[in-house]
Amino acid sequence: MSHEKVEKNIGLMAILVTIVISIGGLVEIVPLMFQSETTQPVEGLKPYTALQLEGRDIYVREGCYGCHSQMIRPFRAETERYGPYSEAGEFVYDRPFQWGSKRTGPDLARVGGRYTDEWHRVHLMNPRDVVPESNMPGYPWLAQNRLDGKSTQRKLEVMRMLGVPYSDEDIATAADAVRGKTEMEALIAYLQVLGTANNGR
Repeated sequence: MSHEKVEKNIGLMAILVTIVISIGGLVEIVPLMFQSETTQPVEGLKPYTALQLEGRDIYVREGCYGCHSQMIRPFRAETERYGPYSEAGEFVYDRPFQWGSKRTGPDLARVGGRYTDEWHRVHLMNPRDVVPESNMPGYPWLAQNRLDGKSTQRKLEVMRMLGVPYSDEDIATAADAVRGKTEMEALIAYLQVLGTANNGR
């Protein structure tokens, strides 16, 4: 029987499994590339400013995505706790997106504007000063490290190549916009914009 030949030939089986998985993946992924709700930004979405983009890179560097997700799923338990569920159009300018999958800490998809800059500063210095039960580590060095802006312009240029609508002026002024700011200021600027497009619906 033909299935016996496949089962006894591991190489052939591996090739056939790869073909089946590839076809299944294409069937699920390709249609999404042509749906405007997954490729077009939601109303009110703006590209990150130079400072917010630097803050996002600090968020990635410090591994914040390892404990915090940025994707609210369309379930009552999720939306009651965190706010309206996430839409693909909110993330079209994120390269790479920061959805994450683990929630040691709360989801941050709608954290923008929920707390003051000062609250975030205190929380990042020592989380237990504002959330006594927190097991998040402090990040006091972010208040000491300053941005020099040397690579900021190039980051915006690369993001524009990836489809983010930065203007020539945005790129030309990027380095000056971040130079001398602390990494903590940049991270807070990033956190304060999360979920604010379209006021989270």
